[in-house]
Amino acid sequence: MIGEVTGIRRIRMLYLQLLYRCNFECLHCFHGKRLKHADAFTADEAVNLLTLMRDQYGTEAVTLLGGEPFVYKDLAYVVRYAKQELGMQVEICTNGYRIERRLTEIATHLDLLRVSLEGIGSTNDHVRKFGSYRSALSALDIARGLGVRTGATLTVTSHNIGEVVPLARTLQNYGAEQLKLHCLRPVGNAADHPELLITDSAAYIRLREQLQTADLTIEVIVDEDLSENGAPEICAPAGGLTQIDRIEADPRGALTMSCKAVGKDSHAFWYDKLADHIDHRPSATDELTLAVPDVVYGRV
Repeated sequence: MIGEVTGIRRIRMLYLQLLYRCNFECLHCFHGKRLKHADAFTADEAVNLLTLMRDQYGTEAVTLLGGEPFVYKDLAYVVRYAKQELGMQVEICTNGYRIERRLTEIATHLDLLRVSLEGIGSTNDHVRKFGSYRSALSALDIARGLGVRTGATLTVTSHNIGEVVPLARTLQNYGAEQLKLHCLRPVGNAADHPELLITDSAAYIRLREQLQTADLTIEVIVDEDLSENGAPEICAPAGGLTQIDRIEADPRGALTMSCKAVGKDSHAFWYDKLADHIDHRPSATDELTLAVPDVVYGRV
């Protein structure tokens, strides 16, 4: 259905939000009140969608998210199925909080563990949860011992922009290969915390200068909205592109192609879990109708 409407024939990666439930309530989380919702994929629904994406769109990789994917009871089954049965590259994005036992169970089937951090020490713990910084670093250390490649994500805010370079150095000391920097968008919980927003775009210029002169060995990937003039306007496909890098499925089955539409109920497509197919459900506010631009990433 996606191909018929947009012309897209290939989607490289599926971002699969397995559930809304989380053991954190981060101040910037785009899910907001949905963290309390019970919506989730069953294990069968998750592997059905993965199989559909591989067979119909050549999807070769999956990133498992939540909520918190490590509180999903069937995580090991989904990881093993994606790797062994479908031959996919498997990444998990996690808060890293007390995941050691379950991580050990799936390590041989996992290509990348990515932890979310929002600064160093108390800066991170203020946004996420007390003790979460040390727990995330411990998860990176254990993953390295298990032979699992690691990386991290950080959403740049007014509270942590001065800690990006020190955090990058800490992460590379723990063996992390990549740090991905996201722009904060005022949806979900972030809409209730405007103090986290950066109002002076010159701060992004200083951040980029610091990164460029820091002599880091870790790869740093940057959302191009973290710049003085913002990212170029690259919109959702309207018959031009035949492939895209990613699509995201939320726990209800809503499918979103643009990261800038995630959390805004701007989806034009929906995975029908019972029928195991993708529906086109257009609206006046969907990402195709509004031509919502996708996020553009670059390397520092």
